Amino acid sequence: EVAPPKAMEVRVKILYTSLCHTDVYFWEAKGQTPVFPRIFGHEAGGVVESVGEGVTGLAPGDHVLPIFTGECGECAHCKSQESNMCDLLRINTDRGVMIGDGQSRFSINGKPIYHFLGTSTFSEYTVIHVGCLAKINPSAPLDKVCVVSCGISTGYGATVNVARPPKGSTVAVFGLGAVGLAAAEGARASGASRIIGVDLNPSRFEGANKFGVNEFVNPADHKKPVQEVLAEMTNGGVDRGVECTGNINA
Repeated sequence: EVAPPKAMEVRVKILYTSLCHTDVYFWEAKGQTPVFPRIFGHEAGGVVESVGEGVTGLAPGDHVLPIFTGECGECAHCKSQESNMCDLLRINTDRGVMIGDGQSRFSINGKPIYHFLGTSTFSEYTVIHVGCLAKINPSAPLDKVCVVSCGISTGYGATVNVARPPKGSTVAVFGLGAVGLAAAEGARASGASRIIGVDLNPSRFEGANKFGVNEFVNPADHKKPVQEVLAEMTNGGVDRGVECTGNINA
């Protein structure tokens, strides 16, 4: 059972959701306090079914993407150009309830099922704080743009907004999964002239070419550390490096 939305909350019918490795990580209960039973999922696209009191920017029928890094729009972080760590809606992986009343909106036979990242998209319906939803153009195909709510925005945003490679620069992208491909696309959009993809899986290289990667390095093909290989290729090193594997060794 999925309860109706309360104040500043929205109930969403999830039409498409994709699987992020973060969901797997928390499902396996690695490195954090396990919260179970829980509905995972945070990368999705859906349609607003109903809205709670105080919600003005969304209405039933609107197409939305859940955003696990929410924005209240009022705190110092939300008003800053330097931060997106909202005081109210910043990521809290241990919180399994809604912020408004500390209760879950999911239940089975009266027993609560907990939320994940404020989104819980592995459910046909979910309840989300209005600050964790982005309204999108209804003509955008939800089965495609669902990945914009996590992987694509993560890689693209990190490159365009944080790394900010100058036009004509050289960028190395470590890891050519969804986040890495988005980072490469961000480098291409920024005008980088050389985009070097680094990955242990050679089957990823062909697809990465479509996202602007024009050179490839497989660390397994070299006896020396990959940073030395890159330094030799680029006369001393790349201008920007974007790490998209999550592997501490990388």
